[in-house]
Amino acid sequence: MSTGRLIFAADFADVDEARRASLALQPHLGLVKIGLELFVEAGPQALSWAREAGLPVFLDLKLHDIPATVERAVDRAVALGARMLTVHAGGGREMLARAVRRAEAGGDTCSIVAVTVLTSLDESDLAELGIDAKADAHARRLARLAFDQGVRAFVCSPEEVATLRAELGPTATLITPGVRPEVPRSQGPNAAKGGDDQKRVATAREAIARGADYVVVGRPIRDAANPVVAAADLDESVREALAGRT
Repeated sequence: MSTGRLIFAADFADVDEARRASLALQPHLGLVKIGLELFVEAGPQALSWAREAGLPVFLDLKLHDIPATVERAVDRAVALGARMLTVHAGGGREMLARAVRRAEAGGDTCSIVAVTVLTSLDESDLAELGIDAKADAHARRLARLAFDQGVRAFVCSPEEVATLRAELGPTATLITPGVRPEVPRSQGPNAAKGGDDQKRVATAREAIARGADYVVVGRPIRDAANPVVAAADLDESVREALAGRT
């Protein structure tokens, strides 16, 4: 039986591809992530097949706009049946509060998830943006702001999980992208990055051991020789990490 903690990033440009891949992996998944690429391509149809299959949808649109616009977008996402919806914590106090209120008004079926610091950014990137703080400190600041507005779910890299867990306590749901396959120690600490655009990464086992509730995995499953086996292996790593954590 699945742990329910694995979120598959269905990062495809075609709904049929996303459906086929996700349904094959369904026994090992907790949710399926629908991101910008597929949503821009297919709109509401990007979610309909998942609802029909009974797969909860993590709608990863990272909304970041004026409060009224985000509030209306949240209303539509709730109507589409999203179980989780991402917004940028950097959107500010009012935007976050109104997103939470609108989601709750829809029957509390959709959780607002605040994205802290993107896993593609490191300290040098933050400095270019005028942010004079390390990633973990900036993630903690943004998460606290969002938590105080009623947000209870957060996206952070595996490197910030322990910091956010200590800051927010056990009621927070922590979701970590930037998860990469386990590699032999002889290959070095950066071997799992695989040359992609994720900079702050870890294995699923490490992320869960540090306190994550969910891990988001895309390419390591999608591009594997056998995606079903890859998903099963990741889910088993999560199970082992949960057992060790308790």
